[in-house]
Amino acid sequence: MKKVIFLWIICLVTISLSTNAQNFLPKSLTKSEEAILDKYLSKFSKKTATNPPDFPVRTMAEWEEIKAITLSWQGYSGILTEIVREAVEEVEVIIFTSNINNVENTLINAGVNTDQVTYINQSTNSIWIRDYGQHTVYANDVEDQVLIDWIYNRPRPLDDESPELIANYFDYELYNTNSGNTQLVNTGGNFMSDGMGNAFASNLILEENDGFGPYGSVNYPNHSEQEIDDIMNQFMGINQYIKMETLPYDGIHHIDMHMKLLNEETLLIAEYPDGIADGPQIEENIQYILENFTTPYGNPYNIIRIPSPPSTSGLYPDNNGYYRTYTNSVFINSKVLVPFYRTEYDTIAQRIYEDALPGYEIIGIDCDNSNNNIISASGAIHCITKAVGVDDPLLINHAPMKNSTYGPNIQFEATAQHRSGIESMELFYKIDGGTYTSVFMNNLEDNNYFCVVPGIPSNTEIEYFFKATASSGKVINRPIVAPQGGYKFINEFTYPSSQSIELNNGWNLIS
Repeated sequence: MKKVIFLWIICLVTISLSTNAQNFLPKSLTKSEEAILDKYLSKFSKKTATNPPDFPVRTMAEWEEIKAITLSWQGYSGILTEIVREAVEEVEVIIFTSNINNVENTLINAGVNTDQVTYINQSTNSIWIRDYGQHTVYANDVEDQVLIDWIYNRPRPLDDESPELIANYFDYELYNTNSGNTQLVNTGGNFMSDGMGNAFASNLILEENDGFGPYGSVNYPNHSEQEIDDIMNQFMGINQYIKMETLPYDGIHHIDMHMKLLNEETLLIAEYPDGIADGPQIEENIQYILENFTTPYGNPYNIIRIPSPPSTSGLYPDNNGYYRTYTNSVFINSKVLVPFYRTEYDTIAQRIYEDALPGYEIIGIDCDNSNNNIISASGAIHCITKAVGVDDPLLINHAPMKNSTYGPNIQFEATAQHRSGIESMELFYKIDGGTYTSVFMNNLEDNNYFCVVPGIPSNTEIEYFFKATASSGKVINRPIVAPQGGYKFINEFTYPSSQSIELNNGWNLIS
């Protein structure tokens, strides 16, 4: 049901920033903002000071089940309208705006169902809620949800109120990295988590916490890299914080402009023609990851490249072209909203997404239209959305099977967790596009489950997914879109010609 929340907030910092419809703020700092940044940073301790959570925490992954997204209605109404149109079919949409009637009429006139829309009557400074919005973490992996708020790296006090407003709306505890030895400046566009204690960022996180910062402020926190890692561990449960060199032509240095985590082991990476723009540094960063880090399962990361389109004149960012990117996308349960630009490039991007995420509905939203050219302000879909996780997560983690010579008997493994416990765990599989067969998996120990499928034919494609049922009765599939889409791999094993094997479509559970 549609709700309107009226909140009056006293700003922490008195700064004159125009939010007039004709003066939308870019993602990057304006010259006037750079001049007042030091004053802004000296005031952040006025916010409620909190210690880190005193219980183990886990940051939600990009693709996990969510119950809401938050938006700031600051211009670009065409793009925001299309996001709302798609999102309300999956989740509640919470919109920050001081002009509720105008936004409501815009949505209704566009034929958008607003029953799942909530309005919070609050002005914001900018549309870039990914950077200043709340972060979902869970106690003990799958228990109570709490929110984390970093020190925002922009002097935009109205934006900076949103985490507290969302915490109040959902009645969640809010933890701030703004006091004592745990002061941390950070921005959401430069953070990506796999939900298993691993996260990615550019070296912007180091630059903005070195005591001096990129704009010469004496009020930046002063931390070593190890101290930053410790803060992220205490507040976010991050055990491995992977940081990469910033890109020379990406002025904001946010990783969501050139990479996207698709699952625990897959990175979608923006690609440029050889030697063009940020292509060389991106490739160096990927090699750095592959040579120094592994996935939570100890495997090399799977890299999928997606071409970045030039401007209509053919220019790339190294020649003043806009920073067009397909990686700046957002998961909203069974949908993925992707920025689109021009058909000849969009069709390629859509195919790459559909191949990488079978079963997901890939929705393109024009971010380069002359009336809604948000990419010219250095951001797209991921930049203007922020998720709120579900309150009752049923978590399944799995390392996707890769093409290999497994042999006739293949073992499948996954983990499952829920606060009430796991009643059952099932694997569903089909061979070469047939029908799904299911089996209950064995609990090996703790949250680990496995089963062995015997008699798999050689050189066949296997598609599969998992289904977990919690003791409370909650059920979820992984991938969340299954059975419409699942994981796929090819068993490249070839039987010896002299060997005769009777294929078995049933299951042989090995304890």
